[in-house]
Amino acid sequence: MTPTASTGDIPAISITADCLPEAWEKCVLAVWDNGLEIRTQYDKPEDASSKDATVMVTVNHPFTEPRIHKNFPGGPAELESYRQEVVNGIHDHWIDPAAGKWTYTYHERLFSYCVVNDIRNAETRRPFKSVNQIQYIIDTLSSTAHSRRAQAITWMPTADPQTDDPPCLQRIWCRLAADKEGRWLLNMNTHWRSRDLYKAWFMNVYALTELQRIISEAISAKAGVVVRVGRYVDISDSLHIYGSYFDDVKKEVEKMRGGSFHQRAWSSTHPAFEIMTLEAREKLAADADWYARARE
Repeated sequence: MTPTASTGDIPAISITADCLPEAWEKCVLAVWDNGLEIRTQYDKPEDASSKDATVMVTVNHPFTEPRIHKNFPGGPAELESYRQEVVNGIHDHWIDPAAGKWTYTYHERLFSYCVVNDIRNAETRRPFKSVNQIQYIIDTLSSTAHSRRAQAITWMPTADPQTDDPPCLQRIWCRLAADKEGRWLLNMNTHWRSRDLYKAWFMNVYALTELQRIISEAISAKAGVVVRVGRYVDISDSLHIYGSYFDDVKKEVEKMRGGSFHQRAWSSTHPAFEIMTLEAREKLAADADWYARARE
């Protein structure tokens, strides 16, 4: 694989890994070494150009341990909060475009997609019935295992071009396939318009594979057959490392080149990770309870 910066072409990179920490490290190294240097809409004049590539990542066994990278920007509390934001919608109440707040969450778009006419006008925001697209995926694959129509989208042409922060995630596609022993596996693809590799990728994939597990369990219950989590494929049109992060990323790249990713990874059952995750869940539950009481 050779850089194509001299031609002006964005490199197209394919990566395969067995688990999430390995996949993240391979992505960071590949884009750092081969990404096209190009400006972004978020750069300050003094920032270096970002490193950018179109990347497809296959994670063969997304729930294989170790599942947690110790060095991703953030920590167990942030990871748990983001997981619950995507799969449980704990931050859906932050959506209030008229007040200058969030215009969407992934949970809202996936579980309650509703076309709006004008993102800023509360009176005409929701003229259509909302659609639970995740339930559609579950129902479709429960009734027709070989269906290729089980997908969910986030992009809304009537609303998103008006915003400064439109969705990065564009589409989820799921399909069932049987292995040699006849056991059903739920394969998931996710498609991303644009992606912050260093600060967002790991939490994105952790949460989306949790959703993959939830869908597989729901199909199992509805169809009366065992469905396990299969491979996860992650496709980004623009997977980038921002120039403003380069000093931090250089330090991480040096660590990645210094030995196996296992040295920098945790099992999801590691006592320290479990304790911090439990503390985060308790705090999030308390925050949700406070918000519920405040609305009464």
